[in-house]
This record gives sequence, structure tokens and C-alpha cells, in this order.
Amino acid sequence: MNALIEFLSFSDPNVRYVTIGAVLLTASSAMVGTFTFLNKKSLVGDAIAHAVLPGICLGFLLAGTKNPLLLIAGAFLTGWISLMLIDLITNKTRIREDAAIGLILSVFFGIGILMLTTIQKSGNAAQSGLDHFLFGKAAALVGQDLLVFSIVGIIVVIAVLFFFKEFALLAFDKDFAVSIGLPVRWIQWVLTSLIVLAVVIGIQAVGVVLMAAILITPAAAARFWTDKLSILFLLATLFGAISGLSGAFISYTAPSMPTGPWIVVVISTIAFFSFFFAPRRGVINRFIRQRSIRKTINDENVLKIFYQLGENSGNFHSPRTITDLVRWRFYNENLLKRYLRRLVGQGYLEQNNNTWQLTEAGKIRAQRVVKIHRLWELYLTTHMHIAPDHVHEDAETIEHLLTPELEARLEAILGYPKVDPHQSQIPYADN
Repeated sequence: MNALIEFLSFSDPNVRYVTIGAVLLTASSAMVGTFTFLNKKSLVGDAIAHAVLPGICLGFLLAGTKNPLLLIAGAFLTGWISLMLIDLITNKTRIREDAAIGLILSVFFGIGILMLTTIQKSGNAAQSGLDHFLFGKAAALVGQDLLVFSIVGIIVVIAVLFFFKEFALLAFDKDFAVSIGLPVRWIQWVLTSLIVLAVVIGIQAVGVVLMAAILITPAAAARFWTDKLSILFLLATLFGAISGLSGAFISYTAPSMPTGPWIVVVISTIAFFSFFFAPRRGVINRFIRQRSIRKTINDENVLKIFYQLGENSGNFHSPRTITDLVRWRFYNENLLKRYLRRLVGQGYLEQNNNTWQLTEAGKIRAQRVVKIHRLWELYLTTHMHIAPDHVHEDAETIEHLLTPELEARLEAILGYPKVDPHQSQIPYADN
């Protein structure tokens, strides 16, 4: 707790530089990464991150020192060229985008490593620390670096907010954007430039190798929590900022721990937590929903057997044995007994020794399932022109899923028919 209070006081200038820089870099990268993610261009960030290395080396060679402005300019140049080459290869050849990205990534990164090795052997003392761009070293941020990167980061943030609607439209409906006269190509260039800038300022914190994680992971984590773009954008930005702050704090409390990799570990932890525990899209919640749906289907299938047996005998409340049920529709007897116990507990069946019978509530529920099944079969044959002997399986699924509103709509469309394609009576609530 003392370490946390001391860290958050920002009394140490180095802590202040590293923390502000890490939060700004990760948050701005997450903003741009949201639209990269939505445009299904996740690998593009990785390609740019590797492609900026020769630009950084070029900027150093021109300046003779680690001038942040020239490093950014060089990195931006080669990053932008790499994207243009990916587009050119994809559009002018038969090579697919993923292969083009892999090609450009490896070529540019190889050139960057070659240039970096040459610089390290040149004897120029100013090259010390240039290799930090490979794996990142947020602790190396000093006042001048922070000023330059902050200005670039603020430009990225303002540009993303200014073009938010246009970027969103391109992500979801590019054809509509073209139809209303938006300069789509120009907007794409702006987004491309912002992606490059985000990567350029981010590699100082996490490096070339890990930059793609900072660009894409916050948006991927946020996607599990919402379907609304504005909330997705805010959550991704928040996740990015939290990872930057947490990485800086861990590095502060354990000086041997590098900031960049810990930023990636934190945002990856957030992503894994979202993957499992998000309320709507999380794996655990989805498993619970699917299990509930399976229970509903099994329960209604058993009730349907009771109803169909009642149709045959003319008495819906006659007691039925396990043998009666299995003879009508095959079930594993142990599973069937489990379903029957559950239905008794829900009040849809009554048990008397080794026989079960429908309650009035059970009859109503079973009747609705049978009605939807037969209505859907009729709809498929009359409106979709599917042969009557091909509609049963589809109706077996839809009978458990149709809402009361759609059920009423289906009845109205069909004109409240009396029989299905197989001439079986369609039961209504007043039957």
C-alpha cells in the first residue's frame, strides 16, 4: 500500500515520465486499434510495428543521435510505405493479404535488423539504447521524449475523435459511405496514418515485437462486453490506459521487471478475463445459456411426447410409463428419468409410483410446442416451397425458439390454419 501511495504521488520525475508516457501511449494505441480491429486488419499492426524499425535506424543515421522527432519521422515513413506495399501487392497480384503482410513484415524487419547491427558496430556512442525499440523500455523515456510522444499522441487522439463517425461508417458499411459521397479513399489514408503514428509512439513502451498486442488486444477484450461502438471505444481506451498504468506500477515496485512486457501481460489478463467472464459473450455465461437452452429443449420434447400420446388416445392426462415414452421416442432411460423428475419439480407433470401424467400447465406448454412445430412446417411448405418430407427437422429446432410475438405473426401470415402439411390438427389454446 505504501508503494502504491508513493507511486501515485508522482513525486519522482522518472516515475512521472514513465507513467504518463505509458498511459498515453497505450490509450492512444487502443483508440486507433479499435478501428483496426473492427476493420478486421489485426495483422496490419504487427506488420507496421516490424516495418518501422528500418525507419528508426534511418532517422538515427540522418541525425547522428536519438532525436525523437527524426526517429518518429523515419518510423512513420517506412511504416506508411509498408502499408502501401501491402495494398499494392494485394490489389495487383494474386497474393492474399495475409501472405502480403507476412512478406512485408519479414523483409522490412530483416532490413531493420541489418541496419541496427551496422549502427551498433559503427562506434557511435549515441546509438546506445537504440535496440530498446525492439523490445521496448518505457523506463528510458525522458522529458524530451515524453514531450514529443505526448504531442504526437494527443494529435492521434484528437484525429480519432474528429473522424470517429467516418471511421465507424467505414468499419460497418463501406458501400454506404461510398454511396453518400464520402471521400472513402482519403479517410482510409487518414486512418492508415493514425495507425502508423500509434505504432510509432507505442514501440517506445513495448517495442516492435509486442506492439500488435497493445494495438489490438484492448479492442478485442472490450468486444466481449458490449455491442455498442461508443462503449467499445471507451472500454478499449480504458483497458489500454489501465494496462499502461499497471505496467508502470509493477516496474516501479520491482525494478528488475520491464514495463513493456508487463503492459502486455496486464492487457492479456484483462482479455482472458473478458473471454471467460463477460456477461453476454463470455465463455462461462455462454455455456450456462447453452445448458439452459438444452434443458428447455429436452423438457419440451418430453412434454411433446405426452401430448402426442394424448392425441392418439384422446386423453391428455392419462398416466404414462417409461416404456410408453421410450416406445414413442427413443431415450436413454436414466436421462429420461432425470427429465421427468425435473418436470415434476416444475409442476408440468405429476408422478404416481412409476407413472407420470401431464398437469394442466404441462398440457398448455406441450400444446404450444406442438402448435409451433406444425405451423412452421406449414410455413416452410407454403411460403418457402419445401417438400413436406423435408421440413420436420427444421421445425424440431424452431419449436423451442420462437417467441410469442413471432408465434402470433406466424399465425396471422398463415391465416390461423387448422391442419399442417401432414393433415395433423394444429392445436390452439382454446381447442
